[in-house]
Amino acid sequence: MGLKSYIAKRIVYMLILIYLVATFNFIIFNMMPGTTLQKYVANVGSKMTPERLEELKRHFGFDKPLHERYILYINNLITWNFGTSFESTQSVQKEIMTALPNTLMLMGISEIMAMIMGILLGVVAAYRRGSKLDTGLVTVSLSTYSIPIFWIGWLMIAIFAVQLGWFEAGGFEPQSWAVPGGRPITILGWMLGRLYMMTLPAITLFIFLFGGWVLLTRACVLETITEDYVTTARAKGLRERTVLLKHVLKNASLPLITSVALTIGFLIGGAMITETVFSYGGMGLLTYAAIFRTDIPIMAAIFYVTALLVIVANFAADLLYGVIDPRIKYG
Repeated sequence: MGLKSYIAKRIVYMLILIYLVATFNFIIFNMMPGTTLQKYVANVGSKMTPERLEELKRHFGFDKPLHERYILYINNLITWNFGTSFESTQSVQKEIMTALPNTLMLMGISEIMAMIMGILLGVVAAYRRGSKLDTGLVTVSLSTYSIPIFWIGWLMIAIFAVQLGWFEAGGFEPQSWAVPGGRPITILGWMLGRLYMMTLPAITLFIFLFGGWVLLTRACVLETITEDYVTTARAKGLRERTVLLKHVLKNASLPLITSVALTIGFLIGGAMITETVFSYGGMGLLTYAAIFRTDIPIMAAIFYVTALLVIVANFAADLLYGVIDPRIKYG
């Protein structure tokens, strides 16, 4: 089977999987005891009037049979129409697009830095295996990866926000912007303000994620560093840096590619704990608020979009396998 046939086959599988995810999404939120609307009504209590309840039933299709709601639900997902929020009555798509850029900025910076530093130091740790440097890196990585991330966040707030006063404790925009005339009028000022507010949550995520990449890279490199082709490369007189990066790391990168693909897929989900600790208005905080308020349309949309990105990221990873390792044949 050639590359084109393989891509066509994978696209068909991907579309089937997306349909199954959408169906599973519908089952999760509609087959539980009570309707999703009843859960919301029970949560808001006396705030719900009979007129508002009937309006919500018509709006969300709860006055229709289950099979009609299923067809309507699948059609809405295909057309990227996630409905409106129970709580805010705003478009779910609008709420997601408001929170998504904040999450992509925070998660993108912290994840990329953790990947780069973790992979490079993981290679160094594997190369210097058994040394004090290796022992130190493994100890630090295990420690940071094992510490609860909310504790790291609280520590950051206690030291750098409360004690030293270098940063604000929470939010995604500086408090000075809330004052009339305080919001910057230049793009550079806006970017600096946002980076200032992202510093503590980004460092928290970096500390937590960094250790995992070090340990994974070290384990992958240790499996390949003693292979015969590595010995041959060294016998040819190649520099050690070339041997490590072009021979060892390249052949050890398949599990790393899978991890990167999954990481990219879950970026949109945000860091729920970190964003909640720092009151950072991203997808994680939006998800937490939706769970707390029983806002089913937002939860269903986030579940679907996250699953969609994971599927697409895995498809991209499958294609990259053949590019990285020519021994892999598409079939």
